Amino acid sequence: MFTISPCAAGCGRPAITGSNICFIHQANPGQETRRIVELITRQDTTKDLCAAGMHFENIDFSRRHFYGCNFRDAYFSKCVFSEVVLRMCFFDFADFDHCDFSKSDIQFLSFAGGQFRECTFEGSELLHVNFVGASISETSFNNSDLYNSRFINADLEHSQFANCNLKRTYFVCARQREITFKSSNTAEAVFELEEWER
Repeated sequence: MFTISPCAAGCGRPAITGSNICFIHQANPGQETRRIVELITRQDTTKDLCAAGMHFENIDFSRRHFYGCNFRDAYFSKCVFSEVVLRMCFFDFADFDHCDFSKSDIQFLSFAGGQFRECTFEGSELLHVNFVGASISETSFNNSDLYNSRFINADLEHSQFANCNLKRTYFVCARQREITFKSSNTAEAVFELEEWER
């Protein structure tokens, strides 16, 4: 698991990998982003990386493996994560715009408080994944396994969960507008607090 080193500028944010300061205090953020992207893309597996608060646009992360990485507060636009393996990573309050997570293998991961706009997780394994408080719009989870994942207090809009495994998937207090659950086992999901307490 990544070690949190506080930013030397004293702001309390974590320093990014290979630096003693956070992304906000970098003198050349573009250069630091290129350095981190090169670090990720030159190998198949990335472990214990801290890229909190960084901005990534049009980056292909597909078919890579990430273990114990910190992407908290990061921004991703038009990035590809298809067929990626993610384990015990943190994307809390991260922002995803037009990103592709199709056919991904994601387990024990947190997207809590994140924002997703026009993304896809189609055909993915999303096991024990935390979407608590996330804002999700125009996003597809079709044909995915969402076993024991959490959408508690999430804001779901114009999104699809067709043909999904929803066993022990929690939607307690989630706001839903124009959501499709066609051919999914909604009877095994938890939508009401009373069900959750059983």
